[in-house]
Amino acid sequence: MTLETRTLDESDVAAWVRALGTGFHRAPSVTDEEVAARRPGFDLARTRGAFDQGRCVATFRSMPRELTVPGGAFVAASAITNVAVTATHRRRGLASRMMAADLADAKERGEAVAILVAAEYPIYGRFGFGPATWVVDWEVNVPRAAMDGRYAGPTDGGRVDLADIAEVRKAGPALHERVRALTPGAISRDARWWDVVTGEIQFPSQPWTEPFVALHRDEHGEVQGLVAYRTTDHPWPGKLPRVDAQVLQLIAATPAAEQALWRFLLSLDWVTMINTGHRAPDDVLPLLLGDPRAAQTETHADFMWLRMLDVPVALSARTYGGAPARLVLEVRDGAGLAGGRFVLETDATGAGRCTAASPADAADLVLDVADLGCLYLGDESASRLAALGRVTEHRPGAVRSADTLFRTARRPWCPEVF
Repeated sequence: MTLETRTLDESDVAAWVRALGTGFHRAPSVTDEEVAARRPGFDLARTRGAFDQGRCVATFRSMPRELTVPGGAFVAASAITNVAVTATHRRRGLASRMMAADLADAKERGEAVAILVAAEYPIYGRFGFGPATWVVDWEVNVPRAAMDGRYAGPTDGGRVDLADIAEVRKAGPALHERVRALTPGAISRDARWWDVVTGEIQFPSQPWTEPFVALHRDEHGEVQGLVAYRTTDHPWPGKLPRVDAQVLQLIAATPAAEQALWRFLLSLDWVTMINTGHRAPDDVLPLLLGDPRAAQTETHADFMWLRMLDVPVALSARTYGGAPARLVLEVRDGAGLAGGRFVLETDATGAGRCTAASPADAADLVLDVADLGCLYLGDESASRLAALGRVTEHRPGAVRSADTLFRTARRPWCPEVF
């Protein structure tokens, strides 16, 4: 059987969208309207398929994004998505072939890292990816949250107001640009992202329902936060209210805005349960409650995985903790994309500079490229990886130094499903 993997031509798009729907168990066929709605979101040069006698049987796509790293700088990233293989063609190396081609192209384009959201944990480590951010979903029992029932809004001069979709389209993108600069692990959103979430672009297979939206403005009238949510009204046994609220997104540029938006949600009449959606594992929400036990963990899992493509560029972009330091890393990469020995030097301000090591530079630490992906945004501990044998120390104290350098005060968080 001859299986061809390649980037798409225009004539392949409908078959590719059908294969994507099949691979994700959505539907065995697609309409022309669905294809037309999805086509503008694809860069054909970055969209790959596997074909068996003309039928598309596997899909793969990447997008250019900017990734925020500790310190607030952005690095160019290849965001991989829509990876699916039809059940009839599993275990034939199709995803591996498309991944190898896409990573090689991304490195050639100068993208420093590749990122993806892993549907299944065991798949992507073999491609050099490591989990770089995690997420938590909480289900908050509002009556048990022990919040002040007299709360009537912010007392610092700010305010929370309901907003319509036109206001979201106007204020949302600028707010997100500010928030992502403050959030290691966040990625850029393009105009199409906002078109989809505000209903400007709709897909026949996924009917859009307008959410409730509230904006937080500070005492100067500047938008500092946004929350979008939907509600589900259940039967009220004994005339006791039972309404659920599902948070679709909550972003805030200031702690005051973040707290005000959570307090707004917790004060909604009749709402007895709030599902927070994906939040950072160290989100402030539970500690905001009078009884943190009212926030029950529904999900605690890996989320965004990261693969190095250019170690010097990536490590030079972020800031580091502790006193000035020098660390020699030997990075092993079976794919030959980002391996080598590198010197990371940091100064008193936390700025880092990473360069190729000289033959005289002995390695302080040896690790796989996937484990460097785990460490990069500050979420993982070098000491923990060393205890597992995944980081090898060649200079006494090097693991402790790596912990000081890489770890961050708050855990990284990727707010996007991409």
